[in-house]
Amino acid sequence: MKNIFKGKTILVTGGTGSIGVEIVKQLLKYEPKAVRIFARHEDRHYHVMHELGTDNPKLRFVVGDVRDRERLKMAMDGSDIVFHAAALKQVPICEYNPFEAVKTNIIGTQNVIEVARELNVDRVIGISTDKVVDPQSVLGVSKLMAEKLFLATFFYKGDKRTKFACVRFGNVLGSRGSILPLLKKQILGGKEITITDPNMTRFVMTIPQAVNLVLRAALLSRGQEVFILKMPAVKLGHLINAAVAHYAPQAGKKVKDIKIKTIGLRGGEKMHEELMAEHELPNVLETKDMYILTPHEKIGRLQYNESYPLATKMSQRKNLYSLRTQQLSQKDLLRLIQEADHSC
Repeated sequence: MKNIFKGKTILVTGGTGSIGVEIVKQLLKYEPKAVRIFARHEDRHYHVMHELGTDNPKLRFVVGDVRDRERLKMAMDGSDIVFHAAALKQVPICEYNPFEAVKTNIIGTQNVIEVARELNVDRVIGISTDKVVDPQSVLGVSKLMAEKLFLATFFYKGDKRTKFACVRFGNVLGSRGSILPLLKKQILGGKEITITDPNMTRFVMTIPQAVNLVLRAALLSRGQEVFILKMPAVKLGHLINAAVAHYAPQAGKKVKDIKIKTIGLRGGEKMHEELMAEHELPNVLETKDMYILTPHEKIGRLQYNESYPLATKMSQRKNLYSLRTQQLSQKDLLRLIQEADHSC
């Protein structure tokens, strides 16, 4: 890690979000030359600036939007590595604002790709989601298109050196806009908890796990891969119970005092998630803790098996569907909630 990031200028789009901020924090450990935090919200810049230190000479706070190609180009100029974390990521918001999802998640991603190629950036890592597999939501479709754009950069390579790869996330516990901060707010505020369906299952990861995957993808990528962490899954009802057990004492209440209301699935939501589509499986390698989806032969697949000496062809499929994969115990859930609590 130190060898790839030391002395480099790095741009993080969406750099004031939960994942973006953690990427910046982790990068600073590897002695980069500069880290540019690119995001559109002035107030988030202000808070992150004071969180990370207003006098840190390695940090650059750049107000801008990935929709604005010219501003993005100014921010990226001179960068060696780009982490593209900017996105609209809320399922309901994207369902009711699909044009905005297209502008940010698709057009914004195209801008990142085109500018990175034009400036001959060394590598770009895009952040995707397991909702791209058999998508039923605007979010899933828009992020799938963003992924496809990243993987199709091979066809536009020419004499450019820029490498592009993606990582797929599950639900990141404790990130802004995720379920855990909502549960915390509802419980501490004495409100009724709302749950879509207690039998819904999701792959889950913590913010540090998510960012570790992002940084490793930058280190390992040869271009055109998708990196996916091997994640446990959880039933939503079990997550709610663990959150109630954790937060009820903080609210001065007993677990039995917390009311829970089932409201049903929202538009675009799925009962269960998958890590990969059926057509992707022939090109999957795996290590102890991750899957590596390598390019299809038609886009110039290299000898990726040789690039990852610890990787082998995927041996089983049972862990790819959230309903059938390993479910977190209540004890493990409580531990993860405690770890994620400081982010909420």
